[in-house]
Amino acid sequence: MTQEREILTYELFGTAMRELAQEIINDYKPDCVLSIARGGLLIGGALGYALGIKNVSVMNVEFYTDVGEHLQEPLMLPPTPKAVDLSGMRILVADDVADTGKTMELVHEFLGDNVVEVRTAVIYEKPHSVFKPDYVWRKTDKWINFPWSTLPPVEKQV
Repeated sequence: MTQEREILTYELFGTAMRELAQEIINDYKPDCVLSIARGGLLIGGALGYALGIKNVSVMNVEFYTDVGEHLQEPLMLPPTPKAVDLSGMRILVADDVADTGKTMELVHEFLGDNVVEVRTAVIYEKPHSVFKPDYVWRKTDKWINFPWSTLPPVEKQV
């Protein structure tokens, strides 16, 4: 990983979502957008609006613990949606980045044969990702500064 960073602003995020949604809708019409929390929450919601899909669901997966630091394997956190509730659907899994690709791989395997079809969309894909998403806005080898996670959490002021 280089020291240089990819900077995504909120304005550029809006552009990215419209461009990604156009690429998706030209090729695929999902029944449900499954957002991978936390990074994919905004992506899933934005794609849901851009694609006109109201059925947006969430799956919480923990992997990154800090800049460049992550658990050995991604971990699904409760509540986990029941794959049977998604059966018979065409699912679009949305996340912010396919870095190692292990999170996308875990969710894709979880959905398995329970759904009609699974496709994946991310804003960014890293060249070393073991999982290749179906839809990618940009590829980069840099660490990415997302506008929602660059600043530290707010604290109560006294």
